[in-house]
Amino acid sequence: MLTTLSRSTAAIADHASALVGDTPLLELTRTGSGTRLLLKLEQFNPTGSGKIRMARQMVLAAERTGRLRPGGHIVEPTSGNTGLGLAMIALERGYRFTAVVDAHAARDKLRAMAAMGAELVLVDSDATGGPSTVERRRVADEIAARTGAFRPDQHNNPANNDGYAELAGELTDTLDRIDYLIGAVGTGGSLCGTTRELRSRGVPVTTIGVEPVGSIIFGGPGGSYWQTGAGSPPGFTVGSNVDYSCIDEGVPVGDVAAFTTARVVARRTGLLIGGTAGAAISLALRRLALVPAGSTIVVLVCDAGEKYLDTMYDDDWLRARGLLDEAAHRRLHRLLDAYADSVDIAAADLCRKAGA
Repeated sequence: MLTTLSRSTAAIADHASALVGDTPLLELTRTGSGTRLLLKLEQFNPTGSGKIRMARQMVLAAERTGRLRPGGHIVEPTSGNTGLGLAMIALERGYRFTAVVDAHAARDKLRAMAAMGAELVLVDSDATGGPSTVERRRVADEIAARTGAFRPDQHNNPANNDGYAELAGELTDTLDRIDYLIGAVGTGGSLCGTTRELRSRGVPVTTIGVEPVGSIIFGGPGGSYWQTGAGSPPGFTVGSNVDYSCIDEGVPVGDVAAFTTARVVARRTGLLIGGTAGAAISLALRRLALVPAGSTIVVLVCDAGEKYLDTMYDDDWLRARGLLDEAAHRRLHRLLDAYADSVDIAAADLCRKAGA
């Protein structure tokens, strides 16, 4: 078993999880008023997701408290990214890992977990084909009770939120100001954990949480959705890691807007991002012209889009579900062009004033 999971101080890491963190920031666009939209690209972590941060933290906390002992067993329900993180940490530290999954998860996430040695227990999706979050939790609890396995319970484990303190530190080390933080809520860990640490450092950030239309996290009856990695379906008990005191505003974003935005980002930057990141960027682009001049908006891009090539990046898959809106793609391209034009117009105005 490795004795530490901290980043290696040498130029060459000796284990993959030493590469976690220090993910890049990309300016997606800015306006002529000096407001800019930055993407924190958590997809550049090992496993292609920011959830490796909290998986590592939950395992370390369990070791410190004696809930995990050498050669132990971990079981957790997951839509994929938490499972990928736990699979990596488990193999590095000598644990057996069982992921309870359903067919709503991206197939490449399931394949990747299996490739790292995870055992997959598949439960049936609900009648709509949506996530079977409640049933996955029930099965994981049953396995833990029967085998004595450690069940991290990512929705209620405080180490989940604690795992994002370093992310907040990376932002404050790089940026002079962070006015708005936007991201998917999901388990609450990345958005609430980052916000809590930023505010503890004296950053007066306004945090906006984004969830799929159909998720119950912001109230309402709930319904079906195709975004994965976020959302709580009807009947699911929202966990304690969703700290509403850290979320100034909650906004539901539909699948069409989320997937359209992710696809447009891919066409304009060459970077493939996940659907929940698309939802967060969609909202950020709508707010960009409305916030005070000179603001900095940071969007948490929690995972990579290569896992979704056969779903949201596939025209036929979208079309079969009524989710392909080519007009929405064109509108979003025009919006991004308008923001770029506003920068040129502002620069021209400055030149004219300087020459007057």
